[in-house]
Formats: sequence, structure tokens, C-alpha cells
Amino acid sequence: MTRVLLRLKLAIVLAAVALLALLLAPFQLLGLAFDWKIRRWLPRYWHKAACWLLGIHIHSHGALTVRRPLMIAANHASWTDILVLGALADVAFIAKTEVKDWPFFGLLAKLQKSVFIVREEKRRAGDQASEIGRRMADGEIVVLFPEGTTSDGNRLLEVKSSLFGAAAAALPGAPDGVVYVQPVAIAYTRVRGLPMGHYWRPIAAWPGDVELLPHLSGIVEAGAIDVDVSFGEPIAFHEGDRRKHLSMAVEKSIRRMLLGHLRGRNVD
Repeated sequence: MTRVLLRLKLAIVLAAVALLALLLAPFQLLGLAFDWKIRRWLPRYWHKAACWLLGIHIHSHGALTVRRPLMIAANHASWTDILVLGALADVAFIAKTEVKDWPFFGLLAKLQKSVFIVREEKRRAGDQASEIGRRMADGEIVVLFPEGTTSDGNRLLEVKSSLFGAAAAALPGAPDGVVYVQPVAIAYTRVRGLPMGHYWRPIAAWPGDVELLPHLSGIVEAGAIDVDVSFGEPIAFHEGDRRKHLSMAVEKSIRRMLLGHLRGRNVD
């Protein structure tokens, strides 16, 4: 694809994504203002449309558990993970506070009522965990990326047990005294129908300080990217359970599913 055609395609895709967001925003704002249920499910339609426009094809394995309160713990390779998970379920994301200042995507994160956390300020950690806990107890599905950053898509980074404090904060509001944490693996596996492989995975993965626009341009140029999303068995977290044990179980489950898909194995 020539540079001119790529720029034209990128402009059309961005315009379509922005226009759809503009059309849905008034309804989402009303939902946020009055705390209507619409604010929870409306973003899913935008995420589905955005994935379609970007050529991201989602292959789901397993199912989202019906148990509540529920936290999804997923590996994190790219900003597209948010589109993928948001297209599959009505979820709210836990994001670092810097995301609020991102052009366009920061606005979208606010519209979806993401929970922004300041990891460096331990004084606020309790309040942030309590907010997440209240929303989970109210039936919302909260997504946590427990690696704390993005990887190169070829591996799972260390899962940080400290980030599961939100699961513990939801326990007081849990009807049965248990919170469920469901491991989810997101694996980018094919581009234009061909196996992506270790070398080409940076087309989808967004590690380090790679600028957003060039990465977005690469995804648009790729034309078609396949992503496999596997839902693992939910893990019951009770009062008195150790977060370290929870994080180890989550890490083991995600790693098995992720590596299985990256190596072309059936992990269902």
C-alpha cells in the first residue's frame, strides 16, 4: 500500500471511529449523569464497531462466567486489548491516571467511567480500591491488567499481587463473602490470515514508548488481524485468602492459555 493510500485509509478509519463516538456520546453522557444501565452496555457497540473498522477479528474461547462480583484479570499487550475486551463484554477498566490525558482515548476512557489509579500515591490506594470494590459489588465487571504495563505480546510479564487489592476491597459487599477473578488471555495470532509469529507480533503489540499514531497506522495497514481471547476458570477469592496465592493462580492460568495460542495449540 502506498503512503498516500495508507494515509487516506487511516483518515477514513479515524473519521468513522470518531463519528460513531460522537453519535453515541450524548446517550452515554446521559447514562453517566443519571447512572442509567445504558452507560454499562452502550460502549460495547462502539468497541465492536471500532474492531470491525480496524480489521480486528476476535475469536472467543470459553465463556465469561455468570458469577458475581467479578474481576477479569487479563494480560496486556496493546491499547487494542481494551477494544477487544470491550467488544466481548460490558466492562469497566482500571487504568493508570496518565490515560486521562491521552488525546481521544482519554476522553473515551472517561466516557466508559474507567477507574483511574495513581500507583505512586499510596495514600489514595485505599480509596481507589474501595471505589472498585463498590462497583464490583454493584454488579459491574472490572478489568484489571495485573502486569501493570504492556508486554511485547510474546510473553506474560510478572503478575503483581499488589494490584489485586481491589478484589479484597469488594469482599465486604459480596453477598456470599466471595469475589471471583477470571483469568483471560489475549493472543494476537494472525495477520492477513497468516501466522503472525514472534517477529511480526509488534504489528499488534504496543510495548514501551512506541508512539500511538504510528502504531495505529501499522494496524490499519495490516488490514486484518486475528486475536484469540480465552476465558479461564474463575478463581474464588475469600476473606482471609492471600493475594499472592491469587496472583500466582492467575498468572499460571493466563500463561498456559496465552502460550497455547501463540504456539498454535488448542487450549479450550
